[in-house]
Amino acid sequence: MSSWTPTTYKTRNWAEYNHSLKQRGSLLIWFDPEMSWEAEASGRRGRQKTYSDAAIQACLTLKVLFGLPLRQTTGFVESLL
Repeated sequence: MSSWTPTTYKTRNWAEYNHSLKQRGSLLIWFDPEMSWEAEASGRRGRQKTYSDAAIQACLTLKVLFGLPLRQTTGFVESLL
């Protein structure tokens, strides 16, 4: 019984190959431009909210999606905005 040998490919179009590798690492995230990131004043006593519920939900979704800790998620979202 012979051992398994991996299939080898010859790259013929290096420009296209390099472009495809660059695209593989790209990330495109669309945020709704009408979404309010800042929370509205509640009119109650105490510290007011900084971010809206929709903004917090978006951040927590990114956290779960990429498996990031909360501090890394905060930095990631700040870099996106």
